[in-house]
Amino acid sequence: MKITIVGAGAVGATCADEIARAALCEELVLLDIKEGLAEGKALDMMQTAALVNFDTRITGYTNNYAASANSNVVVVTSGIPRKPGMTREELIGTNAGIVKSVIQNLLQHSPDAVVIVVSNPMDTMTYLTLQNAGIPKNRVIGMGGILDSARFKCYLSQALGCSPHDLNAIVIGGHGDTTMIPLIRYATWNSAPVSSFLSEAQCKQIVSDTMVGGATLTKLIGTSAWYAPGAAVRVLVESVVHDQKRLVSCCVALDGEYGQKDICLGVPVVIGKDGWEKIIDFQLNEQEQAQFNKSADAVRKMNDILKTV
Repeated sequence: MKITIVGAGAVGATCADEIARAALCEELVLLDIKEGLAEGKALDMMQTAALVNFDTRITGYTNNYAASANSNVVVVTSGIPRKPGMTREELIGTNAGIVKSVIQNLLQHSPDAVVIVVSNPMDTMTYLTLQNAGIPKNRVIGMGGILDSARFKCYLSQALGCSPHDLNAIVIGGHGDTTMIPLIRYATWNSAPVSSFLSEAQCKQIVSDTMVGGATLTKLIGTSAWYAPGAAVRVLVESVVHDQKRLVSCCVALDGEYGQKDICLGVPVVIGKDGWEKIIDFQLNEQEQAQFNKSADAVRKMNDILKTV
């Protein structure tokens, strides 16, 4: 098993560290445009192997896509990160060109790979990837929903005073501060609805905190988060590598599901060895469907910017 990660910044390097420690592949390639960065981080991680007991061989390269040849999974984290006050929409102009070039180079050497998109704005970058990759849609996956759902569980666990491991909660829609939809109605604490333990005001606050979870961290640390995104990528890669059939929220191409077409948006999907296998219909109520449609409209406006860059 071979995995390539493009982008050796905080997010990409954390993805690599998570994947190596979980022993998800024999070979892991880290690529970056900055001279020496990927090589240095790969060497640093390899020097932890004897301490944390993994056997994955990690190598780093500067712009050498040939080194990624025959990868089973490729993860794209490249692009400029969000800065305080910057919206994901403002990233499109710069990151679209970067992601398009990265995808073309990766698939030239690994045409059968499952592609995982992390670069922001993630829904639009996933759509851009699908339009340019020329591969089956099931092999193009945007990671965001897994991360947003983890943040949802974090806020729920704090309010309930419980272990996040005992929670089931999912976020659908766009991976943005105003486009994501934490499905509080479906959230459970060991099968019991969380609404049985929390007030309506608490539920609304948790939903609100989840929606600005990324922006909150950007404001606190001055850039995009990396620990939770890295762990979210590991969960997704693990489900592909081990064909786990996990049901998670991911950004995938819709063709009539949830009432939407010609768009990539976060929905519940089953993830296996060939990518996403099927979309699960959660039977949204009228209010949730209206929110999903509004989310889709917002993401389409971002996608339209691709025509001008």
